[in-house]
Amino acid sequence: MLVVSDLVAAYGKIEALKGVSLRAETGRITCLLGPNGAGKTTLMMSIAGILKPRRGSIRLGDTELTGLSPARIVGQGIALVPENRLVFPQMSVLENLLAGAYQRGDKAEIAADVERMYDRFPRLRERREQLAGTLSGGEQQMLAVARALMSRPRVLLMDEPSLGLAPLVVAEIFRIVSELNRDGTTIFLVEQNAHMALQVAHHFYLMEQGRVTFSGSPGQLAEDEVIQRAYLGARRAGG
Repeated sequence: MLVVSDLVAAYGKIEALKGVSLRAETGRITCLLGPNGAGKTTLMMSIAGILKPRRGSIRLGDTELTGLSPARIVGQGIALVPENRLVFPQMSVLENLLAGAYQRGDKAEIAADVERMYDRFPRLRERREQLAGTLSGGEQQMLAVARALMSRPRVLLMDEPSLGLAPLVVAEIFRIVSELNRDGTTIFLVEQNAHMALQVAHHFYLMEQGRVTFSGSPGQLAEDEVIQRAYLGARRAGG
């Protein structure tokens, strides 16, 4: 289980996270909703070790992650699929996948995992020698997910995986998210598309202005009147 406790993170004097506490249960999909600027990406960057929090704790099982380098956090079993994908544009699809396994030394297993990625994402097999920067947005998102999986993570962090993608591609991405979870990967997902997230996630948090303001099941989320209006497009009676 990934547990975040009383996390405070800041950019200079501006606190982006103001005592955030939440958890991603092992074997489940946890989704974090919130408006732009709420601190969601800051939280993901803090968990991944890219941003050093000022206070608080991030634990994976019995291991304290706060203060570890990003590479050591990957080694502990956490991989991040960043917002806007951020593939290596001047590297081929295959080179991007191999970059995801940079800490591993088991060459035969790495090669086998590349084949597994090609089986899971057939489009990447077709494009394996193509520069990542020339792929479509959906293909880049699939590559970013596959690259993260090459580290064999226990927990996969996904920051806005549907951002900027066409509806059919979004549906495919969420199908992949469900499939990965069924195969045993714990997923912590930041997402704006609450309708799609409701179809896959087991637990939801809402973050606003650097604080967690809601924690509950999909049913509780769907029944919350304020969240309905803000994220699910529900209308006021008679509106």
